Amino acid sequence: MRILALVPGGIGDQILFFPTLEDLKRFYPNAEIDVIVEPRAMAAYRLCKFLHDKSLDLIKFDFQDRNGLADWANLLGIIRDREYDAVLSLGQSWGMSFLLWLTGIPQRVGYASSSGAMFFTYSVPLKPSQYVACMYHDLLQGLGISTPCPDLSVTLLKEDIQWAEAEQQRLGIKDSGYILIHGGCSQSAISRGLDKIYPVKNWQQIIQDLQQRQPQLPIVVSQGPDDRQFVSELLQVSPNLKVTTPDDVGKLAALIAGANLMLCTDSAPLHIAVAVQTYTIALFGPTEPAQLLPKSDKYIGIKSPTGKMADISPQMVLEKVWGG
Repeated sequence: MRILALVPGGIGDQILFFPTLEDLKRFYPNAEIDVIVEPRAMAAYRLCKFLHDKSLDLIKFDFQDRNGLADWANLLGIIRDREYDAVLSLGQSWGMSFLLWLTGIPQRVGYASSSGAMFFTYSVPLKPSQYVACMYHDLLQGLGISTPCPDLSVTLLKEDIQWAEAEQQRLGIKDSGYILIHGGCSQSAISRGLDKIYPVKNWQQIIQDLQQRQPQLPIVVSQGPDDRQFVSELLQVSPNLKVTTPDDVGKLAALIAGANLMLCTDSAPLHIAVAVQTYTIALFGPTEPAQLLPKSDKYIGIKSPTGKMADISPQMVLEKVWGG
């Protein structure tokens, strides 16, 4: 059996799709599975065991690009050549649904709310208020799978664990444990005007309180490719922070896995923290925490009372840190 999945979105969206892949492989252990992924998100599959055991393949396609007729025709040709038996579509555009109809794939599963739902052979009710990983997992109903959504999980490569151990040694935190902060935001989110950055002055108050109460517990800030300005501003007001710069999500995941506590905003590292089961406190502006966090005492979401990140007071965060 050959199964195709269309998963538009960034790294976080791919990680949230991993439980769906988990059950696909559990119910169809011999299936060949391909996932159509945007270039910006392909790095997420460094954390996917099915890519490493060669039972999954990636097809690169930029859903956000200004694709011409030739681009869509090329994608159509690739899909037709591989002769899939079933496809799961997370996209909800009319054009993508129509393209899947043109492929002739016998089983085409998507959301009933999609503008192109008429082109699916099975439409699943969209329940956007639930945890997104469960919402993606609902698509498996179209293949006769109605089991509960598995917990989020990732696979850490040996070389990434070794890098994290060496990085902890370099930072002088190998034996002390550490609090990890990720407060940056992807360029994609910034360009779309999404409110996902917590003000540096608020982080400063939180960091000062943490350092005063737990001076023996180092605080590390993670710096990604789009976070340099944020980290630079944070270091100006909190110069005692330690900075780490993992160059891929595998190394970042290994570093998150070793942390005592993760403090972060609504971003891909949040989902990694959940997947490696690190105690996490996440800050949300307009997004509902229930959509991006599973129900667990280990993962706490703090929602802005106004929908704006800046209106989450440092005291609200510290109450969760110290009071649980």
